[in-house]
Amino acid sequence: MLGTAAAFALFWAMAFPAQGGEPVSYEAAVAADRVAVSTASTDEGSDSGSLSAEQQTLMDGDADWSARANLYHAGGGGATGNDSLGCRPIAMRTVATDPRYIPRRTRLFIRETVGMRMSDGSIHDGYWYASDTGGAIKGQKIDLYTGHGRGSMSPAMRFNQRRLTIADAGRFEGCPPSWDRQPSQTTLMASASTGAGSN
Repeated sequence: MLGTAAAFALFWAMAFPAQGGEPVSYEAAVAADRVAVSTASTDEGSDSGSLSAEQQTLMDGDADWSARANLYHAGGGGATGNDSLGCRPIAMRTVATDPRYIPRRTRLFIRETVGMRMSDGSIHDGYWYASDTGGAIKGQKIDLYTGHGRGSMSPAMRFNQRRLTIADAGRFEGCPPSWDRQPSQTTLMASASTGAGSN
């Protein structure tokens, strides 16, 4: 059996082979590690594909909010029942916010979630709907609803406890749309022009 130090040295030598017998500098090792980490994070199933004009504008524009995300799910001690608007929560669409920070009925565009590959193989478009609230959600915090059971959190787990970039994509009426029923742009534009101050 190898000792811990010997195992680490063997791993290091395999991960960062010396060039021409020369030792690898600390800076080179750190730079190589950064490349490996950044490559791994972009290969987690994200695929932004082609963005609509609205999505591209929201991606390029300034953020309206920044908030630390938590994930929540239904069942097994998770969320039960309807959201604070009386709607059935929609997996990977419903967001719980502090309405003093992000008003209810705000259609949100969360840049980091664009291209997230969901458990059914579909790709997230970045749109979420502020239709829920919670006693523990104060200020710059949001809760992303992932679906039923702990396993539903897997596609979004990398966003848990991370600060996310959020753009205001207008208002919505009614309940958040399900994935098989996307609202039309006409409906969204009409919603954006109606009473922005109501909750």
